[in-house]
Parts: sequence; structure tokens; C-alpha cells
Amino acid sequence: MALVDIDRQLLARCLEKQPKSWEDFVDRYMGLVIHVINHTAQCRSFRLNSADREDLAADVFLHIVREDFSLLRHFRGESSLAAYLTVVARRVVVANLLKRKATATLDDYAHAANGKLDDDLLQNRDEVERLLEELEVTEARLVRLHHLEGKSYEEISREEGIAENSIGPTLSRAREKMRRAAVKS
Repeated sequence: MALVDIDRQLLARCLEKQPKSWEDFVDRYMGLVIHVINHTAQCRSFRLNSADREDLAADVFLHIVREDFSLLRHFRGESSLAAYLTVVARRVVVANLLKRKATATLDDYAHAANGKLDDDLLQNRDEVERLLEELEVTEARLVRLHHLEGKSYEEISREEGIAENSIGPTLSRAREKMRRAAVKS
């Protein structure tokens, strides 16, 4: 879907720093950003409270305005602005969630009452590892890099030395194998 007139005008107003343009931009895309935050957190089994959501939304919008709206200035209009912002928001949220995960300790996952690790967390981790074992080595590596570490196709392509356009189909096949394996169990 191409860039629509309303978004083209809103984008121009923001880049020209016209009065109320940023407020209009935030009003138009806050719902999308919150949706991306919720979906991304759910896919990565993160539980968020409203303060976490607000912090993540603020971080997404901060990235958009950083360096004089450089993210908006680099938008080429080859897709809808919503699609572009979805990708931007997802990358910001994944990076933020990965930072949180890296700084978390096992104590963060312990029950306050009895000090035992949360069984659901361990079962989910064990289940994911079991499903990854069902995959070929390359497929499992790509799933880990993209879905667990949040790396883009471009980053994976550089790191692994494989064609960027082969990553998506490989991930699709891997996810399908994992779905079938999960249904069997």
C-alpha cells in the first residue's frame, strides 16, 4: 500500500515543524505503537504493565524525533507510513525488551512466597528449546537470531553470510515445522 495523502501531509507538517503537527502525528499513531508493543511483548512472553507500555511508547516516539526526525526524513514512501512505523516500533521495542532480559536475574522470576522459579517460565523455555531441536541447524539459528534476539533480516544476512531474501522463506518453513511439532505434543 502506498503513502496516502493524509499521511504525506502529516509527514510534511512534522518535518516542517508546523504547530500541532507532532501532536497530530502522535494522536494518529499512538494506537498503532501500543498495538506493536503489546504484540511484540506477547510474542516474546514479556508481561507488561501500563507504566512499561508508556515507557516503551515514549521510547518509540523518541526514536522517531531523534536527530531532527531522521527516521521520518529517511522514509521513502514506498509503503504506507503505518507499515514503516510498525517496523520502526517493533525494532525499538525488541531492542528494549532484549536489554531488559539481559539485565534480569533469576531472582526476577522467583516466586516471592516460596523462592521457586516460576514453572510457566521454565516450561515455556523448555518447550521452545524442544521445538528448536525439531529444526535443522540453520533454521534453528535463524529463528534464534530473528525471533529471540530481534535481529533484522539485513543483520542476519551480514552475520551469517546468507542471502537476505532467503531468510523469510526459511523462517516461514521453520515456524511451520515448530507449529506441527507443538500440535503433536
